[in-house]
Amino acid sequence: MPITQFGLGSLSNAFNPTQGNDFGLFDQSKISAVRVESIVMDDTHPRFRELGEWNAIGTIECSNIYSTNKDAPLTIAKPFFANTKHYPLINEIVYLIQLPSTNIGANKNSSISYYLDVVSLWNHPHHNGYPSNPNSLPNSQQKDYEQTALGSVRRVTDQSTEINLGKTFVERSNIHPILPFEGDNIMEGRWGNSIRMGSTVDNDRNNWSDEGKDGDPLLVIRNGQGQQDEEGWVPVVEDINNDDSSIYLTSTQNVPLIASSTDYTSYKTSPPESPERYAGKQVIINSGRLVFNTTDDHLLLSSNKSINLNSLGGVNFDTNTFTVQSSNIYLGSKNASEPLLLGGKTINLLNQLITNLSGFMTVCSTLVSTPPGVPLVPLNVAASQLDSSLKALQSNLESLKSKYNYTV
Repeated sequence: MPITQFGLGSLSNAFNPTQGNDFGLFDQSKISAVRVESIVMDDTHPRFRELGEWNAIGTIECSNIYSTNKDAPLTIAKPFFANTKHYPLINEIVYLIQLPSTNIGANKNSSISYYLDVVSLWNHPHHNGYPSNPNSLPNSQQKDYEQTALGSVRRVTDQSTEINLGKTFVERSNIHPILPFEGDNIMEGRWGNSIRMGSTVDNDRNNWSDEGKDGDPLLVIRNGQGQQDEEGWVPVVEDINNDDSSIYLTSTQNVPLIASSTDYTSYKTSPPESPERYAGKQVIINSGRLVFNTTDDHLLLSSNKSINLNSLGGVNFDTNTFTVQSSNIYLGSKNASEPLLLGGKTINLLNQLITNLSGFMTVCSTLVSTPPGVPLVPLNVAASQLDSSLKALQSNLESLKSKYNYTV
């Protein structure tokens, strides 16, 4: 079976049919490899207006990688994919094909060039650029590319290969690719950001396969690879305790997150299991700071068991209204036993006590002298009434205590 029935060979063959084929509109449309010379990223590109203004975003100027004529006109090519953007860098090599242009309605043979993707020369997500003239680089870098041409792995040991990769792109030699495992689908950015659609695998090189069975699904979103000691050509595995920011969506796995605080002494029974020990379906978000914000509606936290707020510094509430509806509230300790007082009833009771004492004092202040042995009838009556009132107030003291809310 001819090789042109597979992969890019098949694609090229499809665009270069034999004579007489009704689909043979683009006889010159062979797949070719070209070097990116410039790319339109915004309106600062010299040919921004000429190439179509904002419709030209992602359009590249490219040259034949085998041509030695520096004055040869550059080819213009547009991105092939409309919804997935993977823009190349200057000096990267891309695949080029000829396909219909927007003028196809007037001329069925009207075509333009489209680029497919970056050729993975170094099999590395950071960049795959290759200088048009390696001899123009410093001696250390010339040796690097010479060794590569002889079959060695390119291992840049300083901070840059000094290839022109664009206006703002600065090469970093310590960006690591992700180490794959069987069955993984991986998407990698150029700066240590990645999405792994993987699973539990029988491999001791990752840190999530101690629990569950091979094939249990796992999704890891990571941004920033943290501090790395190895050189950038060595693949790494995500490390939730070292990466800058990450989200883990698990099914059965155990992710050894070292949480900032795991003090669960507020629980009388069945405290939560520490994050580094829990295995099962969960979503873990880990970063230097987390912000949850809503602009139109509520922020809802719902749990089948408890919601734990665990902090080394404190828990602060800044709000106009703070409402807690609960059967029991314990303040200061899970073993708090001192009931809180009901404010309204306490004030009413004290008002009654003050009113009665005030009346008694008024009677006492208006009494006049009488012959010895004669009862002070007004004082006796006032004292009797006050005594009855005090006993009634005393009997209601227990009702001032909350039956549900306690403190220490």
